[in-house]
Amino acid sequence: MGVPGRKTWAIAEGFIPGESTGPSPMMTSHETVCMLNAGDSDAHVEITVFFEDRAAVGPYRVTVPARRTKHLRYNDLREPAPVPRNTPYASTIVSDVPIVCQHTRLDSRQAANALLSTIAYAGEE
Repeated sequence: MGVPGRKTWAIAEGFIPGESTGPSPMMTSHETVCMLNAGDSDAHVEITVFFEDRAAVGPYRVTVPARRTKHLRYNDLREPAPVPRNTPYASTIVSDVPIVCQHTRLDSRQAANALLSTIAYAGEE
């Protein structure tokens, strides 16, 4: 069996709620891209964030080691700029080797929390 994944992914829906309920950091409202690198080479990944009313920001650079996973909160992205809260956005994830991406959001603005998870769109190779 070959290594699963693609080199290009897109998450069309993004929104980090500005408020949270519950203990931090576990219950802080957040968006996450979960990346699986099942291959034998490190994945060098670039994330670009797109907005409705302003220029895109990026690339944010991250490495996913070979045969590992990385769960990266968009809340933690700082360079070249923090991802704003309470602002709709979308993102692309481009890797130099095939990876698998999944998108997760925890919305803890209310005591009754909501968790959303979906597979990202895989681009054509």
